[in-house]
Amino acid sequence: MTIRFTTAAAFFALATAPALAQSAWDMPTPYGDSVFHTQNIMTFADDVREGTGGSVDITVHSAGSLFAHGQIKDSVRRGLAPIGEILMSQLVNENPVFGADSIPFLAASYDDASALWDASREDVAEALADQGLTLLFAVPWPGQSLYLREAVTDPAQLQGVSFRAYNNATERMAQLLDMVPTQVEAGDIPTAFSTGRIAGMITSPSTGVSSQAWDYTTHYIDTQAWLPKNMVFVNSSALEALSDEEQAAILAAAEAAEARGWDMSAAETADKIAALEAGGMTVMQPSDALSEKLAEVGEVMVSEWLETAGDAGAAILTRYQGE
Repeated sequence: MTIRFTTAAAFFALATAPALAQSAWDMPTPYGDSVFHTQNIMTFADDVREGTGGSVDITVHSAGSLFAHGQIKDSVRRGLAPIGEILMSQLVNENPVFGADSIPFLAASYDDASALWDASREDVAEALADQGLTLLFAVPWPGQSLYLREAVTDPAQLQGVSFRAYNNATERMAQLLDMVPTQVEAGDIPTAFSTGRIAGMITSPSTGVSSQAWDYTTHYIDTQAWLPKNMVFVNSSALEALSDEEQAAILAAAEAAEARGWDMSAAETADKIAALEAGGMTVMQPSDALSEKLAEVGEVMVSEWLETAGDAGAAILTRYQGE
């Protein structure tokens, strides 16, 4: 009797105990699985799963398979997805602070990019918080460089060239160089070149390799103009609905993802430039004339950004420059 009672009691306890609560989160991202940003996010999802004992399970939907890049932020804000990743400068029309990292030659190295992020992070977090979003982490792309179909040493050679733009900064840069800007997402780059929509672009060596730029361009001019960041954010209500322990695990995974992502980005640059060379592209440094012209463009864009960013932008620059 005792054994039967114990077995029955155990069965009753299991049958009536509440199931382990699990939050299944879908996470849209814009880039494919081969891109280091996506790989870093997949490790972040694994860390969250491990840190929460499986109670928060993030499924990464890469390459715009769940929501297109331009839809991700609003989808997270509206609760259609609890978490997502975008290129930060996509939101510059909402608030100029989102464009601080995309001003040419303001921060043209990893050390400078890190200092600029330290100077602007709080402003970015506050701008997201105003929309019910919580910033988790941000990771830069390698420095942006020119991809063209000929060796360009004279800035005049760029006049009239159809040029891929992916945010306001690249569009304005193209205009200042007398090029013709055309909005093209990363996944559409090969088609845009093959159909003649564009004949040049400025992007990271990572995107150049993932899109096999050697199939449609011949020269990589290593300008390292700026290091734009992707940022990962979460719907604040979805985050706050979790237990304190789950929230702490997510924030710890985010901190680790940011540190790991910056290291991955730095390691990526040399590897991908070598891959571009192996693909048959000519890698060259910008000529003095081209460097001078690009520096002039950068000065104009800093001034224009300050006009729109106002006191907040001036404060960011002051903190960044240590004045």
